[in-house]
Amino acid sequence: MVPILPLPRRPLDTDDQVRQWYENELGWSTVPGPPVELLTGLRFDVLEVPAEAGYAAFRHLGPRSPVAVRADRMRLLVAAGSADELPGLLDWLEWGSLALDLRAIGAGGRIEAPLPPRGVRHTAVDGSQGTAVWLRPPEPDCEVEPALPTMSALGGGGGGAPDLVRLVDTMATQCHRIRLRQARSQALAFS
Repeated sequence: MVPILPLPRRPLDTDDQVRQWYENELGWSTVPGPPVELLTGLRFDVLEVPAEAGYAAFRHLGPRSPVAVRADRMRLLVAAGSADELPGLLDWLEWGSLALDLRAIGAGGRIEAPLPPRGVRHTAVDGSQGTAVWLRPPEPDCEVEPALPTMSALGGGGGGAPDLVRLVDTMATQCHRIRLRQARSQALAFS
């Protein structure tokens, strides 16, 4: 009888290492196949804004609220379900009638998985090639959900979570300022 031995396994490629970090260390769902993408709406939603507007919102985030950046866009992780609340919240804050460069990605959405932070074993290139990277990475040893901005903070029952209303208002204000600055810097069409 010939012993049956398993074939040697190929080494994990970069996508496999990144996928394993998200699935095994953080418990986040990923989309099969390359590139590694994270499913939104399950453990978190994402608010995506110009990076300049996102930096202004940092003060409204808790120290453990994950934030990623890709090129000139910033992605702030917020509590699952927040994407559904955004249109009504913008209306309530009287921003609903303006076209803002503020995008919510919720249930059924996906985002490119930022590279895991340094210290996590992966062989990917650095973020200078347009890859999403973490500005403030999630911490594998602690639950991220309690640190995410949520509507429940409005009533004081947020358990220390940042206030989604203040966060959205700050980002909407900054998005509008960016839009006004761009309009002012454009040459007049009739000149």
